[in-house]
Amino acid sequence: MSLASFIKKQFIDILQWTEDTEGVLSWRYPMDGMEIQNGGTLVVRESQVAVFVNEGQVADVFGPGTYKLTTQTLPVLTYLKNWDKLFQSPFKSDVYFFSTRIQTGRRWGTQQPITIRDADFGMVRLRAFGLYSYRIADAKLFHTELSGTREQYTRDDVEEQLRGIILATMANSIGASKVNFLDMAANQTLMASQVKGDLAAALAKYGLGLDEFNVASVSLPEELQAALDKRIAMGMAGDLNKYTQYQTANAIPLAAQNEGGIAGIGAGLASGMAIGQQMAQSLGQGIANANGGAVQQQTVGATADEAPEARLEKLKGLLDKGLISQADFDTAKAEVIKRLVG
Repeated sequence: MSLASFIKKQFIDILQWTEDTEGVLSWRYPMDGMEIQNGGTLVVRESQVAVFVNEGQVADVFGPGTYKLTTQTLPVLTYLKNWDKLFQSPFKSDVYFFSTRIQTGRRWGTQQPITIRDADFGMVRLRAFGLYSYRIADAKLFHTELSGTREQYTRDDVEEQLRGIILATMANSIGASKVNFLDMAANQTLMASQVKGDLAAALAKYGLGLDEFNVASVSLPEELQAALDKRIAMGMAGDLNKYTQYQTANAIPLAAQNEGGIAGIGAGLASGMAIGQQMAQSLGQGIANANGGAVQQQTVGATADEAPEARLEKLKGLLDKGLISQADFDTAKAEVIKRLVG
């Protein structure tokens, strides 16, 4: 090499990365024809890793610290092609810096419902959202599997690939779990715990470490939510009779909004009175059960030998509570008076 050619060469004395751009996980030091000066300095800050790559092959990985680049600090490189001069002249290699800081508060979610297998419901479609955090745990593996030779590799780049991994892992984890979906949906911490272990193993294949993973919300399709609401109602009722009473109580306020009040539900006044009696009997049974049967005789339902005054008083109480309409009250009152006067 002539003296003029040597003078024109540019040499790098210090290699370092200040991480001045937010969200960058991997950054290639800009060589642009320059060569690393023999005895140059490599500065790797805390939460960084530097990787030397020669002719496409990872040669050495450096953790935090300051290194003088000699045969003592780069022993592996001396065994690679074109590294037999013991650094008596400048050398050239690609140098990549990686940020190992934890990337916190990253959002994940299901843009489309995912389908999982459940022991109770068979196939279940759900949407879920939450947060997770991760970091680069193995820079060499991350370089070979994800970032490659790009000038820089950002969070957006890696999270685009992680999105599919998270959803696939969630579907497999919940589907293979022996815990039924209802228990998981009611306990989002349990769901997150079930997924986190499998997801950590999946990310480790790409040199990433999973720090945290949580499920913030779970939503179901309307048809499944309706089925769950009925199951919950039946569970609260305890048996079929109570569930029927629950359904009747739900129907009465709706019927009162129709023309003719409760009597408009079925075939006129007779059907309306039957529903009213069913409701009254249900209320009476509930009161009796709550008091150990001590007030069984105080049921609100009408009986054949009930005194007209008591009957009218109870009807008025139902009217005041909005459980029957004015039309129903007037009709029932006329019936009581008719029986009274013969």
